[in-house]
Amino acid sequence: MSELHVVDHPLVAHKLTQMRRVETPSERFRQLLTETSLLLTYEVTRELPLVDVRVTTPLTESDQPELLDEPVVVSILRAGNGLLDGVLRVIPSARVG
Repeated sequence: MSELHVVDHPLVAHKLTQMRRVETPSERFRQLLTETSLLLTYEVTRELPLVDVRVTTPLTESDQPELLDEPVVVSILRAGNGLLDGVLRVIPSARVG
């Protein structure tokens, strides 16, 4: 996890452009920030470790992947706090520190 990963997804770029516009109202900015954080969460969790667990389905039992540990979300700078809502929508069980 020491590599820099640039997210160049068209939806992220579009939402960032909307957020940068001076005429974007605060409410719309917050909505765009939440939407962007949903997309970023998908990207940054791509390599989380998984473990196989036994699951009983309506038809049979099978081994299925599950997160090895629940993630912990920590804002390093106060500006990162705005990303929290989107992250918690994707990972509602994440601990916040």
